[in-house]
Amino acid sequence: MWSGRFGQPQDADFEQWQRSFPFDRVLLPYEVAASRAHASALAKAGVLSGEELALALAALDEIAREGVPDDDSAIEDVHHYVETRVVAIAGEVGYKLHTGRSRNEQIATDLRLYVREQIDSVTALLADLASVFVQQAETAGTSAMPAYTHLQRAEPVLVAHWLLAYFEMFSRDLERLADCRKRLNLCPLGSGAVAGTILSLNRKAIAEALGFAAPTANSIDATSDRDFAIEFVQTLSLVALHLSRWAEELILFATTEFAFLKLPEQFATGSSAMPQKKNPDALELIRGKAGRVFAQATSLFIGMKGLSLAYNKDLQETQQPVFTAAQQISGMLRVATGFMSAVEFNYERMQQAATCGFMNAQAAAAHLVRRGMPFRRAHELIGRAVRLCIERGCELEQLSHADYALCGIEANEEFHNALALDEVLAIHDVPGGTAPAHVREALQTAKGTLSQYLGVAHACT
Repeated sequence: MWSGRFGQPQDADFEQWQRSFPFDRVLLPYEVAASRAHASALAKAGVLSGEELALALAALDEIAREGVPDDDSAIEDVHHYVETRVVAIAGEVGYKLHTGRSRNEQIATDLRLYVREQIDSVTALLADLASVFVQQAETAGTSAMPAYTHLQRAEPVLVAHWLLAYFEMFSRDLERLADCRKRLNLCPLGSGAVAGTILSLNRKAIAEALGFAAPTANSIDATSDRDFAIEFVQTLSLVALHLSRWAEELILFATTEFAFLKLPEQFATGSSAMPQKKNPDALELIRGKAGRVFAQATSLFIGMKGLSLAYNKDLQETQQPVFTAAQQISGMLRVATGFMSAVEFNYERMQQAATCGFMNAQAAAAHLVRRGMPFRRAHELIGRAVRLCIERGCELEQLSHADYALCGIEANEEFHNALALDEVLAIHDVPGGTAPAHVREALQTAKGTLSQYLGVAHACT
């Protein structure tokens, strides 16, 4: 592609080492689409005749039908491949196709098209997963479970409330993906190598042909910007983080010690040595693969941090982290959705766990506060009652009025009623709390939020 300037052949090892075709050939569909838009712009600018445009477009259509090719050691990158194939199919017009453009703007455009499509794909997968959490929350009904702080039992909550906490995480992820898509949806074509194209091309028409909102505003920035790639992989890192937290919690809840759920056999493995084992490998791999996604974000940051404007060959190394992160997240989401669809929760066990371990202690203190006692004083007195229960091996509701009197508490029937699970749940009567009425509202809100993303996701796919 630059043989006129060079009198010596490239070192054979360097030539093969610096090639990107082994990985950037996955960008073929986007390179073809961008080349079609550029060819049409060249025709409108008078560079290609109507006949030449038809030949170029027909050649590009054939290349698209051929699909992503195998690696070819004679090809440097996906741009070189498409140009070579157009020449082979359509002849001399293939050499005209590169008029007024640079590989710097081509890869910036191809990568934006790829990321945009991946955002749509991940959005669809994430919306599907979030919908399963909503379905499971609806199925859980009024079943309760312990909520934990410091991995110690804290207060009882509805199982649905716990499940909707993950929905909130995924909802934020969906918002971030949509925001990232909006910001990247600008077209670099027409930016040339760095200063803008040498032809008077209609950049707005090119952008519209490729579904972009508008052309990029600055040719220097457009050819060297990878913020959209970093932002995309950062967003995927948060998706991976949320999936990893969920996987860790379900790994714990699947243990015999917790027994809050039954591992679905289609997402588990056994042991080669211990016949009784059923291991949560799907969850463990999700937890493990999250680290690979984080690594791709770090790779992009480190690769970009020292680059002066504009294009540098280092930018070639920003492609694989994007490909890898998108591939990993897609697999993680598919498995997580399958797992959550198949998992069976042990509501009886969860409910039982929600009624022991003094999880009604704060509700007891709240009852005293409602009777006019300062909270710090109520906290202290209920703490004494808990200590007495520990000594006697019982729960708060099992202490007598006389026992409470020993702790400085005037207990009565109303006080004891306040210790029941239903009452403990009901006192969290605020938006965002676990009171059943508010959880029902949250469930309906989640369905409304989800319907927006499911509609967008299905339209994109």
